[in-house]
Amino acid sequence: MVLASSVKVVLGSIAFSIFWILAVFPATPFLPVGRTAGSLLGAMLMVIFRVLTPDEAYAAIDLPILGLLFGTMVVSGYLEKADMFKYLGKLLSWKSKGAKDLLCRICLVSAISSAVFTNDTSCVVLTEFVLKIARQHNLPPHPFLLALASSANIGSAATPIGNPQNLVIAVQSKISCGDFLFGILPAMLAGIVVNVAVLMCMYWKLLSSTQKDEEDATAEVVGDEDVNFHRFSPATMSHFPSANSQEWNSRLESLNIQIPPDMNGDTNHAETLRNQITSTETEIHSDHTSAYDSARDSNAPKEATTDVSSQKREEHVPSERNASMGKLREVFVEEYSGEMQELSTKWKRILWKSCVYLVTLGMLVALLMGLNMSWTAITAALALVILDFKDAQPCLEKVSYSLLIFFCGMFITVNGFNKTGIPSALWDLMEPHAQIDTHAGTAVLAVVLLILSNLASNVPTVLLLGGRVAASAAAISAAEEKKAWLILAWVSTVAGNLSLLGSAANLIVCEQARRSPQFGYSLTFWKHLKFGVPSTVIVTAVGLILIR
Repeated sequence: MVLASSVKVVLGSIAFSIFWILAVFPATPFLPVGRTAGSLLGAMLMVIFRVLTPDEAYAAIDLPILGLLFGTMVVSGYLEKADMFKYLGKLLSWKSKGAKDLLCRICLVSAISSAVFTNDTSCVVLTEFVLKIARQHNLPPHPFLLALASSANIGSAATPIGNPQNLVIAVQSKISCGDFLFGILPAMLAGIVVNVAVLMCMYWKLLSSTQKDEEDATAEVVGDEDVNFHRFSPATMSHFPSANSQEWNSRLESLNIQIPPDMNGDTNHAETLRNQITSTETEIHSDHTSAYDSARDSNAPKEATTDVSSQKREEHVPSERNASMGKLREVFVEEYSGEMQELSTKWKRILWKSCVYLVTLGMLVALLMGLNMSWTAITAALALVILDFKDAQPCLEKVSYSLLIFFCGMFITVNGFNKTGIPSALWDLMEPHAQIDTHAGTAVLAVVLLILSNLASNVPTVLLLGGRVAASAAAISAAEEKKAWLILAWVSTVAGNLSLLGSAANLIVCEQARRSPQFGYSLTFWKHLKFGVPSTVIVTAVGLILIR
């Protein structure tokens, strides 16, 4: 492509540079407005500088990508509401056999969850769990935080919904979800194994030096809010309240009824209480009878007075007993109705969560069948809104609308930069050396993508080079074109592990760890770079060999 006029090239480059600076360094001192505002600023400058017309700017916004991104964020919000990520957090420490076993679990869970729920979402919700587990087992946090972030990036490469750049590639390439998955899955699995091996080699001594009792090493991390739910068992739960509860004891003590200490809330409560009531009635009756006999024997001259007094007492006994039994009956009715209501609420909750999981599974199956990805995700999102049967505003508020706006501005800005002809001119220089039908050409292409993904971020890199790389491969064969798209997805995603600034997932883990109120930890740039460089290079190389 021939370069545009000098004025358009200069002005377009200025607008793109402003966008790039604010996207990579959102808190830059001279204009600390953030990524989203920087994206809109770049788009606006492209129109003001007349690099793009207003109609061309609106046409540059890719609505299918925005729809897919919106749908997956809504579904992820409902999955979080259905405790999916809490269960994943528990899986990390369930019967753990030590620090190395825990590291492997974090890599596996992070990779799988990122492939299904996007890498950013997984990092947001799992960072706190990882910190809690590390602190509870007296382990250094940074190997596990690195495992979480790096595995999230690697795992997200396997599916079109795993990360934003894959969304762009899936929509532009028209590759079905099934072909995408099976094309990158071998590379993803091998990449996770290699990533674990690199982590083990770098932190073997640190993980081995940690002394911890076996009991502590296998302890489960259970949140306080989850204890009641996970101890609930319909098969053993009594329909009556626990005899050891403070409220129940206080109520029965007010009725002068004692509860044996061996009652633990099993199904014999009712029979035990009946026996207690019967014995209480017998004691009341025998006490009054013995008192009456004693008074009659010792005070014969006062027989008439005693008879009157005893008669009054005997008349009072049934009324007192009836009052006690009435109060006890009220307690039974109140506690029984409360237990039934609580049981009904729990089962409704379980049913709703099951429906959320089924809808999500249906969405994944539909994607694998090749249905339109954008409308499939939106349909699943609306199905969950209807199933929730509540005002959807709280869940919709969790959608990152700032990210959607960022994408809109980025589409316009990148399209304007493409209009200048600079990306095409640069690709014309690299294309002869970056043909993917040779090993050397694939290596050159991978190096270029690694560098650009860390300099310009992975999504702009895909938007700038995706079409050109695919067109160059299509000139060879249709199979090579498909492979080119998959290589682009793999390299641009794994490139995020190179440095702390390489992907949003890395920054999310770093910020979540630093701001944690209970387990605050600072993951430095150099600690990440020390691990990121060897891991990224090796994982990328292994994946390129396996992608088909």
